[in-house]
Amino acid sequence: MRLVTFNVNSARKRMPHLKRVLERHQPDLVFLQELKCRTEEFPAMEVEAMGYRAHAVGQPGGRNGVAVVSRVPFEVLGETLPGEEADDHARYLEVRVDGAHLIGVYLPNGNSGGEAGYAYKLRWMERLRAVVAERLETFVPVAVLGDFNVCPTDADFVRGALPPTDALVRPETRAAYRAITNLGMTDALRALHPSDAPWTYWDYGPAFESNRGLRIDHALLSADLAERLTGATVDVVARSEEQPSDHAPVVFDLAD
Repeated sequence: MRLVTFNVNSARKRMPHLKRVLERHQPDLVFLQELKCRTEEFPAMEVEAMGYRAHAVGQPGGRNGVAVVSRVPFEVLGETLPGEEADDHARYLEVRVDGAHLIGVYLPNGNSGGEAGYAYKLRWMERLRAVVAERLETFVPVAVLGDFNVCPTDADFVRGALPPTDALVRPETRAAYRAITNLGMTDALRALHPSDAPWTYWDYGPAFESNRGLRIDHALLSADLAERLTGATVDVVARSEEQPSDHAPVVFDLAD
């Protein structure tokens, strides 16, 4: 099975890029983040014409939004992250494929809204940890893919690209990420690239040309899925195209 996570930074604007990603990689399932559209505005018919079924969770106001695009059958299990009823952000989508729970996430950045915004990021990560722990307790295979807005270590960003006060690298952020991986989840890209995991994000401007990037798009796999991991790559071609997203798609292969 080939899985992809891709923060498209506007589903409608980046639909040509997504189509080329589907053509290049022929993935079985793709999680998308930052749709920037309402649910009904997601261009589902365009991917359906390529043989994929789409399910989007949009949000009014042109913010957030997640979706799954799949050519394999899936069952939608949840569209909201449990644990905080007042949270109306479209950041979570859980599906079941062949008995495995696959979760697409778009974590809060944490740099806006002051300390309240950062506290929301940490609460969101703790809620995600609780969900993963609950799934693991039922002995079902679990994968969490998406834009985590976390650089887990100093090796996951170019030196000097972020100050130590940035929400992506603060000690509390990294501790919350480790709390999830410590459940027994494997960071797939780091597992196959222990010393040279590639960047997945480059800010607009000269950052891409000078390769001043970050690694913030991840796939965390439960032990049974990690044993099937055979490949993990970043599609830099998508980031080099005209009018790209600031993120590149990340491709993961699992043996049958």
